[in-house]
Amino acid sequence: MKRESSVPRPDWQTCIHAAGLTFDDEEDPYWRKDVCYRFTSEDINQLEKATAELHDMCLAVVDHVIALDRYDVLHIPDSCRAAIRNSWEQERPSLYGRFDLRYDGTSPPVLLEYNADTPTSLIEASVAQWYWVEQVRPEMDQFNSLHEQLVARWGEIQQQYAGPIHFTGVPSSLEDAQTVAYLQDTAQQAGLEAIPIPIEEIGWDRRTQSFVGQANRRISSLFKLYPWEWIVAEPFGPLLLGSPISIIEPAWKMILSNKGLLPLLWELYPGHPYLVPAFFTADRLGDTYVKKPLLSREGANIEIVTPTLRAAIPGPYGEAGWVYQAFVSLPEFEGWHPVIGSWVIGDQAAGIGIRESQGLVTDNQSRFVPHYFDPNDRPILQEMPSR
Repeated sequence: MKRESSVPRPDWQTCIHAAGLTFDDEEDPYWRKDVCYRFTSEDINQLEKATAELHDMCLAVVDHVIALDRYDVLHIPDSCRAAIRNSWEQERPSLYGRFDLRYDGTSPPVLLEYNADTPTSLIEASVAQWYWVEQVRPEMDQFNSLHEQLVARWGEIQQQYAGPIHFTGVPSSLEDAQTVAYLQDTAQQAGLEAIPIPIEEIGWDRRTQSFVGQANRRISSLFKLYPWEWIVAEPFGPLLLGSPISIIEPAWKMILSNKGLLPLLWELYPGHPYLVPAFFTADRLGDTYVKKPLLSREGANIEIVTPTLRAAIPGPYGEAGWVYQAFVSLPEFEGWHPVIGSWVIGDQAAGIGIRESQGLVTDNQSRFVPHYFDPNDRPILQEMPSR
């Protein structure tokens, strides 16, 4: 794994906009046009293997929490638990998720956290960096089958859900809106009828006791780029939890999108090489740890504590509780700290995206960097077992 200089494409902004990444700031670009990361085939093999095993371990945590009724440690409200249990027992399908990994090309990858419910950084990882490798490193390859696997996964989901799927999110967020539009496009490529609807336009029909969209059309299946914890706090939350509507991501993802997942993983798999020690209290970690809210996004409210350092990222989270994770320093390349976002589509590892920052926490100011590896030294990629 190396960080390399890269000659910018003369029309690089046009290229990334054509890929759908139009939320880039021209004055302070999110897309790194001048650098890239090079991996060996063994690096890619390591990352895929770690992603496969972490995925299986996370599914075991869901089963553990439901079987032993351990919702309290995650501060999951009573009102959500039946929906979580039912969606798991009915094997409601997941579309995607993103593991954030620390990796330096030498030590094994380790899990920092899991974005299991509403992961973004998708367009840049799927389409934009694939265009980049075709144009800048055409003789090379990339760990990236995201687009193809998304289309294939929608085809599998269509076999379980009859009728159209409505797609919703927060239209005021350009990144969210474009992510929803991209996922809608992949569903349409799979042959699904995909209907966009702003979340504020979703209504409730008291007569039929169902959620409806435009022209009072019943919503039977819904993809939502809107966190479960926000949904259940809305006035319509109880109606949604009790509705037969099929939701992607399913309610059982509330367990995995909660950072209480980290100490539960360590409890079930103590000492695992892909995990960092994590607990619900700080006392077992001494004077060096990272304090994380059970529910937060984009690095908000994360606090790093060491004998010589105390750094905190401001934000609105923390009321739901905290977890404490051993502090592991991110690798450093020329003053930049990369975090690997390793994607799972359904039950399959699908590729990586890299965001880097000059600080110790990856937040919404971090920048995306494309990657490649040599196809002449390609590992045999192993399929992940399905549930």
